Amino acid sequence: MKKRIEEKLQKNLNPKFLEVKNNSHLHAGHSGDNGSGETHFAIAIESVELSEMSRVGAHRRVNQILKDEFEMGMHALELVVK
Repeated sequence: MKKRIEEKLQKNLNPKFLEVKNNSHLHAGHSGDNGSGETHFAIAIESVELSEMSRVGAHRRVNQILKDEFEMGMHALELVVK
């Protein structure tokens, strides 16, 4: 899932900087744990498109891009837009 997240964000936002971390191990046994080991992610991103949006707009855009990942079991996303 991490690889798909990176690919989708690269393709859709052409970021200057992108870091995706799988933090699922920090949430073992959490109610969102689907057994895949890929449920909680932290993303730091710098993108011209996102920098032109409000904070809420940027979060909505990233969530829209990653909609399929949420449907496939991603439970939580921590996002930092630089």
